[in-house]
Amino acid sequence: MNDKLTFEKMKDPSITVVRGIKAAAVNCGLKKGKRDLALVYSETEAAAAGVFTRNRVQAAPVKLCRAAIGSPVRALVVNSGNANACTGEEGMRNAQKMVALTAASLGLSPEQVLVCSTGVIGQQLPIEQVATGIGKAAAALSSKAKAGREAACAILTTDTVTKEIAYRGSLGGVTFHLAGMAKGSGMICPNMATMLAFLYTDLNISRPLLQHLLQEAVGHSFNLITIDGDTSTNDTALLLANGAAGTPEITAGSDLCSDFYALLEEACRDLAYQIVSDGEGVTKVITLTLEGAPDPASARILARSVLNSPLVKTAFYGEDANWGRILAALGYAGVEFDPARVDIYFGPVQVASKGEAVPFRESEAGSILRQNEIEVRVNLNAGPCSLTTWGSDLSPAYVSINSNYRT
Repeated sequence: MNDKLTFEKMKDPSITVVRGIKAAAVNCGLKKGKRDLALVYSETEAAAAGVFTRNRVQAAPVKLCRAAIGSPVRALVVNSGNANACTGEEGMRNAQKMVALTAASLGLSPEQVLVCSTGVIGQQLPIEQVATGIGKAAAALSSKAKAGREAACAILTTDTVTKEIAYRGSLGGVTFHLAGMAKGSGMICPNMATMLAFLYTDLNISRPLLQHLLQEAVGHSFNLITIDGDTSTNDTALLLANGAAGTPEITAGSDLCSDFYALLEEACRDLAYQIVSDGEGVTKVITLTLEGAPDPASARILARSVLNSPLVKTAFYGEDANWGRILAALGYAGVEFDPARVDIYFGPVQVASKGEAVPFRESEAGSILRQNEIEVRVNLNAGPCSLTTWGSDLSPAYVSINSNYRT
């Protein structure tokens, strides 16, 4: 028997490609004319892993989900349009009601249900409307691909497109799947996972190993993106494995474990990139590769300093090859390096050498900066570590979206 794990990306992604997974999405009145409540159901118990925001201000669903993540899970209920954050004891009761109502609708125990919310902070959740939506969603559960795509749409807030990924693979001659959906467009500077991201697989993996793999994958994907430097109160990434494919258990330290991790990281990085490319008001995605850093931690700090700089971001929006702003952002990051050794490139065009300007054609640099996807390379020449991260420009549209978000 061939026990090697192989996989390929599917052209029409949906979480319902995973065996035993059903989904539904309805409108319960939190958003006008749009689906705003998603329900995902596993026909068998699933091991669940989760990574959550490190913001000290945490939404009620985050607290509830974090406490419940160690038990086998059957269902996930998610509402958009209201974050249920900064809502006190009433907010916690409403999150608990969402869990209880979902469990009752599906004949489950509350311990088998996870809950997430996203949207406006500081407003109480209209639980009666949500309760009606949960009942409708439970009755509409389906394994059709359309149901998964509608669920991916129902979790969106200011996003303009859904964010989905799916893979089909083979293990020991048995077909398996890994699929996911995510949302996030603004308030994106993860310090754990990011926004909301939900991944499902029908492989057989124990919860402790699943948790370890998700944390590693998050560190190499969602934690390497930023849109506006703001970490959300509701950040949640979940990974559920229900074993429905009937494959042998994937165990720690095995080649299969390494293969699955590579697949998981690829999926997370894909979803993370989709989030940046759909950022609020984004016109350009910046791929920043930082080379020659003294250590991985320093590389992360320096990269985030550059990508979160308003001056750097606005320069990219204006298509201005103002590389000095990048060097300045590196300089105030709090990491030791020698500015006189730094080289900077926009695409193949070198714009700075040893911390000083070098002759370059503005027209050549301008043609690179006019592209929607821009590669920037910075070499500190200070160590062996390199890191690739993703960010965006800052446009007037971002200001407009966030200056009247509640209205």
